[in-house]
Amino acid sequence: MLTRFIPAAASLAALLPALAWAAPLTLEQALELAAQRSQAVRAARAGAAGAAEAARAAGQLPDPMLMVGIENLPITGPDRLRTTADSMTMKRIGVSQEWVSPEKRALRQAAATAQVGREAVAGLVALADTRLQTALAYLDAYYAAQALNLTALTEHHVHEEAEAARARLASSAGSSEEVLQLTAARGVAEDESADVGQAQAAALANLQRWVGSRPDELVPPALPSSRGEQAYVADHPAVVQAQRDIEVARTEASATAANRKPNWTWEASYGQRTGFSDMVNIGVTIPLPIAPGERQDRETAAKLAAVEKAEAALEEATRMAAGEYRALASDAQRLGQRVERYRAGVVTPAQQRVQAALAGYRSNQVQLMTLFEARHAEVEVQRKLLTLQRDLAKVQARLAFKPIPGGGQ
Repeated sequence: MLTRFIPAAASLAALLPALAWAAPLTLEQALELAAQRSQAVRAARAGAAGAAEAARAAGQLPDPMLMVGIENLPITGPDRLRTTADSMTMKRIGVSQEWVSPEKRALRQAAATAQVGREAVAGLVALADTRLQTALAYLDAYYAAQALNLTALTEHHVHEEAEAARARLASSAGSSEEVLQLTAARGVAEDESADVGQAQAAALANLQRWVGSRPDELVPPALPSSRGEQAYVADHPAVVQAQRDIEVARTEASATAANRKPNWTWEASYGQRTGFSDMVNIGVTIPLPIAPGERQDRETAAKLAAVEKAEAALEEATRMAAGEYRALASDAQRLGQRVERYRAGVVTPAQQRVQAALAGYRSNQVQLMTLFEARHAEVEVQRKLLTLQRDLAKVQARLAFKPIPGGGQ
């Protein structure tokens, strides 16, 4: 019994990935899958982890230096290269340590920590972009599937009407011209379906790039609403990145300014002589900044210029984000109005035209070709409405998914 169960269980496990797609894919599930698979997000997180490790080391003292050597070794005469012949020859071992003040180390660690913040924001920017691109791909695939359903409906209609035309021709109630017109219309409908099917296949391939597998069915997307201009600008990737760049530039400028006070180096060594007293050397090395105005101050000035550059970039990014929001909000408003006007002024009359043509055909007052033209016109109108709805949804997706959730906090 167990030997039969194991192969069956293995087969079921192999089918689990396929069974997972049997259920319709929602937009939220697509976003989660894309976030899990994104290598850009993985790379950014690795960068943040590396910066965090570097920040931990930035506040430490430099490693001490071990010194080993021989002093006053003869190289000529009868005592050449002999370490025990001359009283001045001494074997020496010692250690030196560069001393960095706690204030300097704190400034260096603050600069490294600011780098961690910048790398962390880069990861959030990559995640936000992944979610946005996935949402756009999902919308393209969903609306392409809806358009394909409409063209399939046209094919169904023209097939029914072509069969009815042939029946009418056989009973001498129709004409061969009507049959030929509907036959040609059937070919056009099939070509339209093939064109829309090609567009849907491309949209699904793009969505598969983000979610990893090709879904069989997509659930109508539920997009979150925009949080308003202030939140959009505050959480815009360019604005958040510019803020982190300012933090990095300021902390680096502070750390560079502290270099005006040089680091001292302490040294202690032990010297051994043959037949004479051993020696101990203790000393300190102090750098002399003889021209700080030409070196240290200029390095600080360069960092302060970088701060000014980052502040200007933040101002420019803020203006850009505000303009981007206003353009997107305007597009969303206008597209929403167009959708409502189109539905009321075009879609509804097209549907009424179909009802009138169908009633006229049933009462033998309208030709079959007229009914087909009314139905085909309604499908074209519905396709145009789908295009408007897709464009509106993509604008709403940009408003919702472009900002970084929480502003990178």
